[in-house]
Amino acid sequence: MTVPAALWPLSCGPAGCTTLPMFTDQIPATHYEAAAVDIAAALDDKQVSMVAITFVDTAGITRVKCIPTARLAHAATVGVGASPVFDTFCFDDSMVFGRHLGGPDGDLRLIPDLTRLVPLACQPGWAWAPADKFTQEGPRFLGCQRHFAAAQVAAAEEHGLTLRMAFESEWSLGLDQPDFVPAFEGPAYGLIRLGPVADYAGDIVSALTRQGLAVEQFHPEYALAQLELSIAPKDPVGAADDVVLVRHTVRQISAQRGWRASFAPTVDPNGAGSGAHLHLSVTDGDGSALAGGTGPYGMRPAGEAFLAGVLRELPALCAIGAAHPTSYVRLQPSRWAGVWQCWGRETRETALRFITGVVGTEASAANAEVKCFDATGNPYLVVGAVIAAGLAGVAERLTLPPDISGDPAGMSERDRASAGISRLPTSLSEAAEAFAGSKVLAAAMGEVLYDTVLTMRRGDAERFADTSSYELAALSRWRY
Repeated sequence: MTVPAALWPLSCGPAGCTTLPMFTDQIPATHYEAAAVDIAAALDDKQVSMVAITFVDTAGITRVKCIPTARLAHAATVGVGASPVFDTFCFDDSMVFGRHLGGPDGDLRLIPDLTRLVPLACQPGWAWAPADKFTQEGPRFLGCQRHFAAAQVAAAEEHGLTLRMAFESEWSLGLDQPDFVPAFEGPAYGLIRLGPVADYAGDIVSALTRQGLAVEQFHPEYALAQLELSIAPKDPVGAADDVVLVRHTVRQISAQRGWRASFAPTVDPNGAGSGAHLHLSVTDGDGSALAGGTGPYGMRPAGEAFLAGVLRELPALCAIGAAHPTSYVRLQPSRWAGVWQCWGRETRETALRFITGVVGTEASAANAEVKCFDATGNPYLVVGAVIAAGLAGVAERLTLPPDISGDPAGMSERDRASAGISRLPTSLSEAAEAFAGSKVLAAAMGEVLYDTVLTMRRGDAERFADTSSYELAALSRWRY
């Protein structure tokens, strides 16, 4: 594995010279050590003394273990300890118990992915790296969400398919107070909104750029004190890594200005909320599978089948990508949240929006957007589950139903039924039961990971079944 020069500011010598072996199904042990020693020395030269090693739990919370830079070689070969119970921690740090995980026993080893380690421009003196989870005995942990994503990428490659993905990041910016008090006002997408946050936006883009991320767009959004930025697409695991880094950077830059950033699904139950829309493209040996063909809007058979698989599994995928009871406060009709199980070209009320791009750019621009997800979803689970759903569609040679236009909320129930348009789950409980019925996701995730997700979603659904939308918004406001 050669470290990409654009993402690796610490290479010792010529750009991209640092070569690391791919992780196998065992702790990497000594073959990571030499690279880690060189990286630690480079970090020391840059006055970076600490490394934050992160993983995202089943509730979508990013957890961290921190080490001095001098311990990097040890962490890269032996790992940093973390209890498996974290994967049964709910968003509020309460614990649930599944058939395989839960309770005080056991330990895991977090192995930092050195190819993604980067000094933090948003947090001077620190570097960051995402982790893979292994057992103390050496094999990979069966509940490792990041490995699940990587395994689905490998499965796609076996089908001759390559995925590129990117998350949109939406957040609401408030004053540094327990309640949400908007940090700025103004009309949606308005230049008036940009004025008070222009320098702040520049700081965020600058920090992300110095951390190796390519920002494609930044703008004031629709909801209360809401902003959005888009990052260039990457391989699915890289896209999940990127969104973890984006959110941390936004929070840090916000705090430096005396503000607080909330990526929660909603801070205002009466208005639109914040999503984490997932964009994806599919290519094979002949190029884009979403352009140049004879299918809908130029899709080729593999691309259409992939999207049809995703569309079919959307109710179950909600339990992955809309993972909190508050998610269903956001998922309301006529708010561009994508609450309908249908698809359309540039139709923002459908859960699956197809984008062809400007005429002449279809081969490079064609992609699909899954709109029903938000930042409560573990991004590694999201990308892995979407790939699994798409690959099932490819294996079964599914085709898409007719696309729709307009807002299904304006149609009668009879007309929606006639058009094959269904409402996605309206509660976490409904999503959990759809997930419980998904043979596709059960097979892809394996017994340990699948049971853990199902146990947690059912547990949260039961605990908060009688909680008002305002209470849910308050509970999740500063947890995401």
